[in-house]
Amino acid sequence: MDKTFIPASYRSLMDIWQTEQAIKFIKETFQTELSGELKLRRITAPLLVSEGTGLNDNLNGTENPVSFPLKTLNNQKVEIVQSLAKWKRYALWRHNIEPGLGIYTDMNAIRPDEMTDNLHSVYVDQWDWEKVILPEERNVPTLVKCVKSIYYAIKRTQFLLSERFPQMTPFLPHDIHFIHAEELRRLYPQLGPKEREDKIAAQYGAVFVRGIGGPLGDNTVHDGRAPDYDDWSTETEPGLFGLNGDIIVHHPVLGSAFELSSMGIRVNPQSLRYQLECANALDRANLEFHKLLLDNKLPQTMGGGIGQSRLCMLLLQKCHIGEVQSSVWPQSTREICEKARVFLF
Repeated sequence: MDKTFIPASYRSLMDIWQTEQAIKFIKETFQTELSGELKLRRITAPLLVSEGTGLNDNLNGTENPVSFPLKTLNNQKVEIVQSLAKWKRYALWRHNIEPGLGIYTDMNAIRPDEMTDNLHSVYVDQWDWEKVILPEERNVPTLVKCVKSIYYAIKRTQFLLSERFPQMTPFLPHDIHFIHAEELRRLYPQLGPKEREDKIAAQYGAVFVRGIGGPLGDNTVHDGRAPDYDDWSTETEPGLFGLNGDIIVHHPVLGSAFELSSMGIRVNPQSLRYQLECANALDRANLEFHKLLLDNKLPQTMGGGIGQSRLCMLLLQKCHIGEVQSSVWPQSTREICEKARVFLF
């Protein structure tokens, strides 16, 4: 069943060519704001990584990456990246980046198992970023400070966009609210995780939900997280786990929660081994990336991804991600959008 939803009163505030110009403006502006806030240098990223190195992101552990043999590697298989969560940490080590500094890159990925809807596409474009921190900075205040920096970069981008295109009235709240996934569960115990996000995003406009992937009080998790990048198992307060989370805002057109970024402080050797055990994935400890981490050779980092098309969709107040990126859509989606006069690139 097609999950595409077009609000009955929806009309784009821009025509096609204005949209293209605004996409360019947002992407150029935000990456400048982000790199300045977090002290990041731009780096070139791979589209392909070798299979079996552990560098590709296996997301929730069930998604299959696009893979194929390369003649130049004697038919060894390579994979199109699904994200660069682990590759970035490896790159920081190779480039010998000092604490307090980091990298960002344009990440283009293919996720063939993705179920498409208004927010999801099989093509994923992100600003992937990672920075080196000191071991003693593995704490909630460090995470909160970084989230606020990213949010203020988004806010400044929105303001500059409204100066350039006056029809785009700013709507994001001044500050972002912080809440742990367990606290959110206790607020709305009768609701599922996505419905809880809808409620809290509508109340505050912008929220960071912390502790995603870690255990909640009812033995559930708010959402799945791979065991080998974000630290979701460290107890930061009594009964509250996790040094990671999602930046979520209220989408003014769709009237629902809208995830912009998944991020966090990364695992150290101890939390990696524990999380691999929890995920029944100890076999990954033998992969190249995981060996380096378990041997304490990789720097302590924090990082995340910020959706490029997601940010454009939000700030341009579009109702479908296909209005700001070119991808492949089911025929049913195209028919729904065509009937509603929504242009898909």
